[in-house]
Amino acid sequence: MGSTRLPGKVLRAIGAKPLLAHVLDRLAQLRHRAIAVVATTVEARDEAIVQFCEQRGALVFRGSESNVLDRYFQCARQYGFDQVVRLTSDNPFTDIEELDRLLDLHLSSGADFSHSFPVLPVGVGAEVFRFEALAISAAQAHAPHHFEHVDEYMIEHPERFRTLLLEPPAAKNQPAVRLTVDDETDFRRANFIVARAGTDQVTTAQAIALCSQFA
Repeated sequence: MGSTRLPGKVLRAIGAKPLLAHVLDRLAQLRHRAIAVVATTVEARDEAIVQFCEQRGALVFRGSESNVLDRYFQCARQYGFDQVVRLTSDNPFTDIEELDRLLDLHLSSGADFSHSFPVLPVGVGAEVFRFEALAISAAQAHAPHHFEHVDEYMIEHPERFRTLLLEPPAAKNQPAVRLTVDDETDFRRANFIVARAGTDQVTTAQAIALCSQFA
């Protein structure tokens, strides 16, 4: 809720429901069995997120606002996860089909860290990492930026982690297309896409096409 560029964005309505509801509803369509946990902060302003989760019956974990890496680590440890999927709460258009493919790749290969962020539109991809990789990152991280995001230490040390990048269909391989919600323009674009599509279950192909019409 403390976003400086778009305060309260995770509970702002996109179409008929809050942004965070879009994320959770899409996750419910995942083919792989997964437990969804909203990992928010201990700050008082994020009590609104906790209340939202309680109303939905969604699991929630509270941790450090500044040390996001530790928040993920403590959450994964509390729930006993052996694999962790990272989705951010400002991405209403996560491609669940590609997330299932990413999980297929990650689990079948025994990778430490698998991702699709660099090859899909911004706001559509995801990351998966083994709990052991997360634990190593939490123990070895030392630079300030390592704690601001979950994946920084893994990305900087490819020699320590077996890392794989998903190969998406050519039509979806458009990392220049912006489908995340980081500021007011992004928020208006997301609402435009949902309104024009006439559904909140917008496909990546639809979102890419409609994104080009937004002005």
